[in-house]
Amino acid sequence: MSFSYLKQLPSPDAIKEQYPLPKELADLKSKRDQMISDVITGKDDRFLVIIGPCSADNEEAVCDYVSRLAPVAEKVKDRLILIPRIYTNKPRTTGEGYKGIASQPDPEKKPDMLAGLIAMRNMHIRAIKESGLTCADEMLYPENWGYVEDLLSYVAIGARSVEDQHHRLTVSGFDVASGMKNPTSGDFTVMLNSVYAAQHPHHFVYGGYEVETNGNPLTHVILRGAVSKHGNTVQNYHYEDIMRLIDRYQKIDLVNPAAIIDANHSNSGKKYEEQVRIVKEVMHNRRISPEIHKMIKGVMIESYIEPGAQKVGEHIYGKSITDPCLGWEASEQLIYDIAEKNI
Repeated sequence: MSFSYLKQLPSPDAIKEQYPLPKELADLKSKRDQMISDVITGKDDRFLVIIGPCSADNEEAVCDYVSRLAPVAEKVKDRLILIPRIYTNKPRTTGEGYKGIASQPDPEKKPDMLAGLIAMRNMHIRAIKESGLTCADEMLYPENWGYVEDLLSYVAIGARSVEDQHHRLTVSGFDVASGMKNPTSGDFTVMLNSVYAAQHPHHFVYGGYEVETNGNPLTHVILRGAVSKHGNTVQNYHYEDIMRLIDRYQKIDLVNPAAIIDANHSNSGKKYEEQVRIVKEVMHNRRISPEIHKMIKGVMIESYIEPGAQKVGEHIYGKSITDPCLGWEASEQLIYDIAEKNI
């Protein structure tokens, strides 16, 4: 075999026992989960804003950022629900590069999976404690779910994972809102099939156990743009794209039709400043179309303290080491603009 087994990692239960979520924070998460669920199911007309760094590479800077969101969230609480992005795993197209704090707690040192699991958990707990906001993360590795399942209020399945059966079946066992991104090809059928799979019950092997799930009715889609066969970015947040999505939703047996618009990635061509314009177009389309207003439940924005991106080792506080992000000042203003337009 070509595998070298380096060390056996503690079980999720062992890690959670060692780094527990205090009861008052667990109660807070339960309330936040229900609020977000009510938006997805249409019981609450507030708008979700899933916002934060491309990758959560530094605990101090990330928790600083999330704490800045707290007073903003309080000001807009009647119209918006802010969900900080704390993305601890980073998918890499070629497998090269920084893979997130869960694998590499120090981006300038070698991977350390045990230290990464601890760092991932500590950062999420600290962010909740300091801000009162429970967060979102991407489930890149289904086997890691147990280490954070008591912490997250929102889970995203990325464009490269959404076609994978293990991801789809694992989401069917979640009880929190879960967004399935369109694949990099942009294929709506693949995306909606993933939602169908996750919304229904399954019987499979997970974590060394034979398990059954009930299905997750809070599973929905995330539109993140696509890449054509010629390598060009293709947007899918425009009016016509959403109407096409609504039509496709109506032709498949799904509950709680809902979509989140990812304003970065292929929708912006990774031109991070375009996120402001894209979000404003989304809000405009919701205002002029009752069908789009009902379908689009939120936006996803890549944002950090400093605008843009840096290389690993440059040590600019609060600046992304992966995809470029919107800076704090522009992000704060955009949140207020979204709140004003959510009517």
